[in-house]
Amino acid sequence: MELGLVHLYWGEGKGKTTAAMGLALRALGNGCRVVVVQFLKGADTGEIPLLRQLGAQVYRGKAGQKFVFQMNDAEKAATRALQNENLKAALACPADLLVLDEACAAWELNMVDRELLEQAVRSRPVGQEVVLTGRRPAPWMEDLADYSTEMRCWRHPYEKGVKARKGVEF
Repeated sequence: MELGLVHLYWGEGKGKTTAAMGLALRALGNGCRVVVVQFLKGADTGEIPLLRQLGAQVYRGKAGQKFVFQMNDAEKAATRALQNENLKAALACPADLLVLDEACAAWELNMVDRELLEQAVRSRPVGQEVVLTGRRPAPWMEDLADYSTEMRCWRHPYEKGVKARKGVEF
């Protein structure tokens, strides 16, 4: 991982976090240090315990289980504070790969210190790969991306009433 490139997985389709976690797994398998920040995500998903077992540092959580649009001002403030704490803690860890999952939403919804998030990418250590995920990236994210992959949804079982399934969607 000599170059330290920026990966952007974005769009309305499924697979952004899955791609990021797959890259994290690949990096761990090659002896790399991996740090993951999952913005705006509460309950653990299936990959998190395994990534931790393999040595990844994972920072995640939010104040309660509500979506941001359901939160009152106090809950938003608490979530934003936690997101900032998590990002600061993650940046203090040495990492060959830094995954910033749902960074696009955290930026768009102002649920993280925007300056800190942008500096985490722009001023990353030499050789550090950074992954950003989310539906709608900020223009600076698009500009910095060395890899930009749009996930586009053509069809999803949710449209037929199929709920998220353990082991597939979470």
